[in-house]
Amino acid sequence: MKVWQYVIALAMAGLAAGCATGAPAQPQPKAEARTQAPATNDTPAPQVTESTPPGDIPDDTMFVIYRHPGQPYRVEVPEGWARTDLATGAGFTDKLNGIRIETKPATVPPTEASVRNQVQSDDIRTVNTVTRQGGKAVRIVYRADSSPDAVTGKVVKDEIERYIFHRSGLDAILTLSGPVGADNVDAWRTVSDSFRWTAP
Repeated sequence: MKVWQYVIALAMAGLAAGCATGAPAQPQPKAEARTQAPATNDTPAPQVTESTPPGDIPDDTMFVIYRHPGQPYRVEVPEGWARTDLATGAGFTDKLNGIRIETKPATVPPTEASVRNQVQSDDIRTVNTVTRQGGKAVRIVYRADSSPDAVTGKVVKDEIERYIFHRSGLDAILTLSGPVGADNVDAWRTVSDSFRWTAP
């Protein structure tokens, strides 16, 4: 073997040995793709507590019959309301609401004009003649300031419904009052429908 051939053979043998003993290159791990979970709010949504607006009379209110000794009428009023006795009737109150029933002598039946003239208010909403189960009445709806609260002195704007029933020289005056915006339509209808003349 010639010298140059010998040198080439040695070089090839060394190269082969290096390839056999060298550790193969290890693939680098790919970076894991991390998906961040969307932020969550574990705090529960606040619960909204429904409350009855001031002046609203609950739908489950019970009514009882009121009669004044010596007066020829009867009317239903909410059970449990505070009562103030009057000469010919009574006043009933609960929170911001009020009912008042009383009588007065009247030689002629009321008219829409006469009832309007009796009310001291610059905010009259309705004057009309209505039919209730106890008979016809002149009805006036108006707004006025309430009496000051005995404790706080606060005054609220009231909406007032007044019904004047008439029979045999006598007016029966039914007045219903509550804060403007209060939902008392059903309760006031129950009270005004319950009015009855009784035997004198």
